[in-house]
Amino acid sequence: MAWILTAVFLAITWPCVRRLARLDYGRLGQGTRQGDVAELLFAVAMVAMLSPIGGPIPAAGWQALFLLTSGWFVVAWLRGARGCAHHAVSAVVMLYLLVAMPHVTAEHGPWLNMSTMDGSPGVLFTVVAIAAAVYFAGDAVKSGMFLLKSTDRPAGTVSRAACRAVMGIGMGYMLLAAL
Repeated sequence: MAWILTAVFLAITWPCVRRLARLDYGRLGQGTRQGDVAELLFAVAMVAMLSPIGGPIPAAGWQALFLLTSGWFVVAWLRGARGCAHHAVSAVVMLYLLVAMPHVTAEHGPWLNMSTMDGSPGVLFTVVAIAAAVYFAGDAVKSGMFLLKSTDRPAGTVSRAACRAVMGIGMGYMLLAAL
């Protein structure tokens, strides 16, 4: 299952990169670009976490990156920036997963690798994981409904919703699988 999920998350990096390469953010706004960068970052982090061989960046590097990303989007959300609430929640949950994941063991060194998670995660992690999984499942359904209703929307909007739906399903699965 880890290889399938790795391939799925690797596949959704492509639409993120395509949107970023189009450079039409003058019309769409900085918030949209920041959201697209965040989506790409989340997808790459999911690949690193789920890949059975781990990722090229040590866990501490990912933790620092998501600490900064969490801070960025939480501050933007508190300032009232549109669309930042979801990215703030996603970044905080990713950071939480990165902290809760096993690392620095003899099995895989300092690299991320969720495929080696075993044992009891603890009550707090279980409660947070279930709450976050419910949030991401709801967001995936909302994004999926948007896709079903979108008939003549710009391609970037449809691509963003599709990536968000896949990320929501994947995050929910990952959170529940870690229990």
